[in-house]
Amino acid sequence: MASLLGEQLFEISRQGPPPPKDFFQLVNTKNEVILRSWRISLQLNCRGAPPKELRTSHLEFLHHKVLQQQIGTVFGQRILEYTISLCQGKFDYLERLPDNLMLCIMSYLKLKETTLLAQVSHRFRKLCNSEKFWEHTVRNRCAGFTSDMEGIANAMGWRKTFFTFFNTSGRKEQSVDNLKGSRTDRPLSSSLSRQFPLMMENSKSGG
Repeated sequence: MASLLGEQLFEISRQGPPPPKDFFQLVNTKNEVILRSWRISLQLNCRGAPPKELRTSHLEFLHHKVLQQQIGTVFGQRILEYTISLCQGKFDYLERLPDNLMLCIMSYLKLKETTLLAQVSHRFRKLCNSEKFWEHTVRNRCAGFTSDMEGIANAMGWRKTFFTFFNTSGRKEQSVDNLKGSRTDRPLSSSLSRQFPLMMENSKSGG
């Protein structure tokens, strides 16, 4: 699992609170916490000035209350707590898995479980709404899907294909965050049977 950890564990940039509104960057590597700041000012002597930089080891950071307070003020309590966790060796390995491996793991979840997963972080939300995820969902969970539908699915998008033809809730297209159903295994509806040949004919004729 250690191979999943790169040299840089975490990085975030943000403008500090007023009145100065200086710009800050926080970097957490495998060995250090680095805080850089750029002075934002109209004064001539501040133009082109290099950033200030403070480096501490993980152990030093855990006892550096002033630095912790500064990071909490600039980046918020959640980022401070996450930085402390990294310095304590508490790594989120699941968050660091490659996308293709995460999508493979997600394929074993029910759709209603991916609803919860999408709320965990920005990355999981992005994966749960990705075309790759919905392509796998349509190909492996929708019994009515046939190879003849692949062209139209590629054209209109796999996510839209699922919500147009296979969504059992009957609601309009929505994000996975609002999806309430589980496994989708019903056959093609009668409406799809009527619509699909016409859509394929239009796609071939360029209409």
